[in-house]
This record gives sequence, C-alpha cells and structure tokens, in this order.
Amino acid sequence: MNISIIDEVIEQLRVMPQHLRWQVLEFARILTKSQVQGTPGQQLLRFAGSIPPDDLQLMREAIEQDCEQVDTSEW
Repeated sequence: MNISIIDEVIEQLRVMPQHLRWQVLEFARILTKSQVQGTPGQQLLRFAGSIPPDDLQLMREAIEQDCEQVDTSEW
C-alpha cells in the first residue's frame, strides 16, 4: 500500500477528537514557522578524528563513572 504522508495524516485526523485536531493544526503551524538550526553534519566531518584517543578514553571513563547516577539530595 503506497499512501502518502499527507493522506495518512488526514486519515489519522479523521479519527481524532476535535480538541486533538486543533493541537495537530497548531503544531503544524509552529513547524512551518520553525527554522532548522545548527550546522549540517557534512560540515562537521572535517573535525572527525581531531580528539586524541587518550582524551576520548578519559571522556568515556568520566561518562561511565558519573552518568546514570541519581543524587537524591541534589534538588
């Protein structure tokens, strides 16, 4: 079945309650006004391999040591 994205969205809208249709419409309006930010990945490729392996290892160890830990008294 080769259904276009627009047709699929319309089908989904048909079965949604009215208040959700308004949310979809508002979201679509926001998306059309938004601009893509950031730098395209193609432009960042020149930096690939520029971090020394020893630094990468230190970063990896810091992430493994400090991430996924919750400090309940922090807040």
